Amino acid sequence: MAEITAALVRELREKTGAGMMDCKKALKEAAGDMEAAVDWLRKKGLSQAAKKSGRTAAEGLVGVASEKNRAAMVEVNAETDFVGRNEAFQLLVEQVAHVALKVGDDLEAIKAATVPSGRTVADELTHLIATIGENMSLRRAKVLAVSSGVVASYVHGALRPGIGKIGVLAALEAESENDALLTLGRQIGMHAAATRPAALDVSSVDADALERERAVLVEQARASGKPEAIIDKMVDGRIRKFYEEVVLLEQVWVHDGESRVAKVVEKAGAKLVAFERFHLGEGIEKEESDFAAEVAAAAGN
Repeated sequence: MAEITAALVRELREKTGAGMMDCKKALKEAAGDMEAAVDWLRKKGLSQAAKKSGRTAAEGLVGVASEKNRAAMVEVNAETDFVGRNEAFQLLVEQVAHVALKVGDDLEAIKAATVPSGRTVADELTHLIATIGENMSLRRAKVLAVSSGVVASYVHGALRPGIGKIGVLAALEAESENDALLTLGRQIGMHAAATRPAALDVSSVDADALERERAVLVEQARASGKPEAIIDKMVDGRIRKFYEEVVLLEQVWVHDGESRVAKVVEKAGAKLVAFERFHLGEGIEKEESDFAAEVAAAAGN
């Protein structure tokens, strides 16, 4: 029997796109014979994963995991909404979120970490691709932590605890952790899920986005025919309105329709230091498919 070296495993993985652990097992089953190992993987359906890797995956799930003053959120994508309802896929998203909670939000570190099956996250994804038959990918991850206070999480329309299509993390610094603070954090998550803030505070608004908005407002104000001095005041007022729309702390609290988020947090004796919002598939350009053409192609027409 040939020695199963790392180089041999890597070569088989490059040939087939199968996971590292599956390649190692295939080589052992084939006594080190490369072609026999390829056939073994093909019979198991594991060599097909690489062929699916180029297909657009914009569906899937967002998952969160938390402990005391630390929380993690991940987005794992698949090609169709159907896979998001698959229990095996949901379990994987849960496991990946807990991995991120332990190792941080570096994607390569997450992919290299192991899940309960004994495989790495990367190999577990490959295994599931082969099993379910759709492309899947770990798209992004975020971990927030505070030294004193809470990091609360909220998942909108959860399919099961911590799993859904919109997730929010809210990091609140305070002298201590308590149930009221955790409730406030979840309410902030619910607020952000609904209002889609682009920045935490005025200073963190994207400079390019602000400049584009100001340029549009200036042109709109000039069209009114007002003097430049008046135009400047008009634009400044509209910029304040822009901040109220896109800055989380400047927004009107959805839970009462009156207070500013900043005032609500201040009243609770806390400081909102960070938030993160994941909306499944946002920013991914989805492919438009011609269903009739796909059926014709499948029929050989």
